[in-house]
Amino acid sequence: MSSTFTLVTDAPVDIDALFEISLDIDAHASSMAQSGERAIAGVRSGRIGLGETVTWRARHFGIWFTMTSEIVELEHPERFVDQQARGPFRLFRHEHTFERLITGTRMTDTITLASPIFGSLAERIVLVPYLRRLIIKRNTELVSVAS
Repeated sequence: MSSTFTLVTDAPVDIDALFEISLDIDAHASSMAQSGERAIAGVRSGRIGLGETVTWRARHFGIWFTMTSEIVELEHPERFVDQQARGPFRLFRHEHTFERLITGTRMTDTITLASPIFGSLAERIVLVPYLRRLIIKRNTELVSVAS
C-alpha cells in the first residue's frame, strides 16, 4: 500500500529559474535547515542532474535518517522526478512539474510514499501531513531564492 499527495505552488518567478533552483543541492539543504539536512555523498553541492544521486542525512521525529535519492527523469524545464534508491521508506517518489503562467510559474509536487512500518495508517496520519508541511516550507524558500 502507498499514499500519494499533491501540492500546487504558484510563484511570480520565471520557469527556468524555479526549475534550476529546485535541482540545487545547496538551496534544498538551506530550505531544510530545521532538520539539519545535509548532503553527505553523491552530488553534495550545486545542481544535480539526470542519473545522479545525492545521499541526505537529516533528523526527523528526533531520529537521524539517511536517504539516497536519484534523479530518474528530467525534462528541462517542465519536469523531473527523484526517487529513493536507498533509505527508510519502502517507496518514495517525488515528481516535480513546472508550468509557465502569464504571472510566473505553477510548480506541482506529487509525492508517493510507502511507510516501512505501520502501513497506510502511519502514512495518512503521520507521514503525509509531516511531509506536506516540509514541502510547503521548502517551496516557500525556493520561490524566495529564485525571486
